Amino acid sequence: MVARRGSSGPDPVALVEIDLYGELMIAASSADGERLSPDRIDEVLQVAADRSDPAEDQDARSRDTRSQDARP
Repeated sequence: MVARRGSSGPDPVALVEIDLYGELMIAASSADGERLSPDRIDEVLQVAADRSDPAEDQDARSRDTRSQDARP
């Protein structure tokens, strides 16, 4: 069991991470290839794929900030 410092109960975030890691290990052990594809990882973790370029996202946020600063 994973416990937080100064707490008698388990750390819920750590427990979720351990569960997700276990799901990935199960999927990897049954995979045909050497690695899981990014799409298969997203499927196992039940997340929506966001394959955008982080640099483009940062540029867009910078432009938004500048446009907000220019408003009267």
